[in-house]
Amino acid sequence: MDRKRLSSFSSSVLLAAVLGSPAIAADVNQSPPGADTSATPAVDGSTSTATQPPAEEITVVGKRLNQARDSIAPSIGASTYSFTPQAIENIPGGENNPIDQITLQAPGVDQDNLANGGLHVRNEHLNVQYRINGVILPDGVSFFGESISPRFVGKMDLVTGALPAEYGLRTAGIIDIDSRTDQSEPGGTIGIYGGSYGTINPSVEYAGSTDGYSYFVSGDYLQSNHGVDAVTPAYNQIHDDNLQSHGFAYLDKILNASSKISVMVGSFNSQFQIPNNPGQTPLTGISAINGTPVSAINSADLTEHQTETSQFGAVSYLHSADDLNYQISVFTKYSTLHYHPDALGDIAFTGIAQDAFRSSFASGLQADASYQLGAAHTVRAGLLWTGEHVAADTNSNVLAQTGTDASGNPIFATNTTNIVNDSEKTGWTYSLYLQDEWKLLQDVTVNYGGRFDVVNGYTQGNQISPRLNTVWQATPSTVVHAGYASYFTPPPLELVSTGAVSLFANTSAAPAVTQNSPIKNERAQYLDAGVIQDVLPNLKVGIDVYYKYSRNLLDEGQFGSPVILTPFNYHVGYNKGVELTTSYQLGNFTYYGNLAIAQQKAEGIDSAQFSFSPDDLAYAATHLINTDHSQRMTASAGVAYAQDGTKYSADIVAGTGLRSQSPGDNINEGTVPSYEQLNLGVSHRFDQVQGGALTVSLNLINALDETYLLRSQTGIGEFANQYGPRRTIFMGISKEF
Repeated sequence: MDRKRLSSFSSSVLLAAVLGSPAIAADVNQSPPGADTSATPAVDGSTSTATQPPAEEITVVGKRLNQARDSIAPSIGASTYSFTPQAIENIPGGENNPIDQITLQAPGVDQDNLANGGLHVRNEHLNVQYRINGVILPDGVSFFGESISPRFVGKMDLVTGALPAEYGLRTAGIIDIDSRTDQSEPGGTIGIYGGSYGTINPSVEYAGSTDGYSYFVSGDYLQSNHGVDAVTPAYNQIHDDNLQSHGFAYLDKILNASSKISVMVGSFNSQFQIPNNPGQTPLTGISAINGTPVSAINSADLTEHQTETSQFGAVSYLHSADDLNYQISVFTKYSTLHYHPDALGDIAFTGIAQDAFRSSFASGLQADASYQLGAAHTVRAGLLWTGEHVAADTNSNVLAQTGTDASGNPIFATNTTNIVNDSEKTGWTYSLYLQDEWKLLQDVTVNYGGRFDVVNGYTQGNQISPRLNTVWQATPSTVVHAGYASYFTPPPLELVSTGAVSLFANTSAAPAVTQNSPIKNERAQYLDAGVIQDVLPNLKVGIDVYYKYSRNLLDEGQFGSPVILTPFNYHVGYNKGVELTTSYQLGNFTYYGNLAIAQQKAEGIDSAQFSFSPDDLAYAATHLINTDHSQRMTASAGVAYAQDGTKYSADIVAGTGLRSQSPGDNINEGTVPSYEQLNLGVSHRFDQVQGGALTVSLNLINALDETYLLRSQTGIGEFANQYGPRRTIFMGISKEF
């Protein structure tokens, strides 16, 4: 369901609705005054008082209520990149791609561990918030999998920059999704997608509406022998099978002309094998493990694997009448992550075999409202309350250190010692915001306000965060925006490591540094400004610049064998960049292109120091260093052309590479080689098929078969190299019914 926001500026800035491809928009939409809803408007302009209005009337009411929901929390003055279902289908692979792969088509989004669900918006490490139909999803625990499938997406926006007051806690980017709910006649699609690496991906979708109810359900199952980013440049990896499934259901009921209630639920289940890296050298000082000589342990034969699950649900009540719109939602999410080690191999090559289980159970209440206060002011307010209980259970086998050799290297026992370290915590988050959208002049809108956040978990703290955004329609073809935001970002409760470093003293898992200062909340100041210009008919160009200063900059890394991220803080951080976007449409041809140049540097590691070497800590304490996920240049582009039911598409992502550290270099001083990945797609829709249209597609991923390193194991918090996908071929067939 595409949003239909009413605004005097809409025609200049909501590009995605026009292009059907990723586009930038300085969101300057104004929520319209609430209409008189004492009677339901019929299609012919009359009113109806029938107890069971016709389907057309229900559709009109449903669309108007969804528009009202969108007007409650518009991203005024922020940079918004929109993806319609057509835009998603224009990407080779379409909705068979994960959400992160689709988001890479927006400017300033870096590719990182893509099979692992990793991306960086404007060089930030994660810090992305997901919303579905205006409802915030709790973070949850995951690493490899993505709990959200694009199959139910009716519209998706990536919102970034200086965010209005309704956005908080996770602020690098907001992925705002409207679910598909606009189908009046019952019907669906069944399909199968697969190809290289033994990939099989069947899916089904079904939607409709009746008697004031609208519903949508989708599900898919995926299996392949390439589930995680490759750890070697070889085409086939050792021990890399995966199984995944997604499910989503949405139901809403129109209660009357001014209100409706909706329910959504989703689930994700997965199993991943961790690919093996042949030729690894065991740790010095280990001769045997529980009777097995270390010489008999081959890194190509390990059996590490990880399971991840997630279930979420929400119930919302939406009301729109006269000048008041509001939505009240309750939500819950339960997620788990379980890493299973190789009992001998993990000890031989990392010093520890740790069975690690983490879970998160989060529930909360969210309320957002807007009120039209005269012709020039729209006041918005909201609250968020979240309670989250997290548990971390670890059972570690290590080797005790028995002495040192003549060179001072450690010597370890040959039988393992077991260390159990369990923890749990309940954390609370409270947020309030208030803001006013003020139409200062006919062509100038100012949105000012602030939010107050309180967190009480592994960290405690609070902050009042002022926000200010201004949008100026300088000419009919020019939109200028500028904004300031103060941000308060607590670390993800479910990822904070509270294990006592002293438990592993004098063992094969002992860190070189024993300091473990508590994790801290990040506080930041953010400036953003940009211009969108109609250069030629159908050609739009945008430029955006930003600067961010952070205290206690949050970052995360994978330290050790368990594939779980651990957060840490830099004392200060600086993030700056410029983004250029272009988009064009002529008939059935669409094009977009993005280029971002950015830099993030930080100084001083202030928490979780045990995860780093003494040399790295010492250098970072007195020097600005590149964060490991900082990429100097990122580019993406795509074209699509449709004719007589056949669609041709191509896209490319490119970058100068994330950070690395060569021998003799300082921390994160180098980069991996630059890369580019070209993807091609073609599809044809057969309409004259009994029972519903039939669509077939063929997609070539990494058409040039470029072998490129996404992530170096020498970067901060990296346990192994990760390579981009090799050339793969996928074919899909889907049937509407």
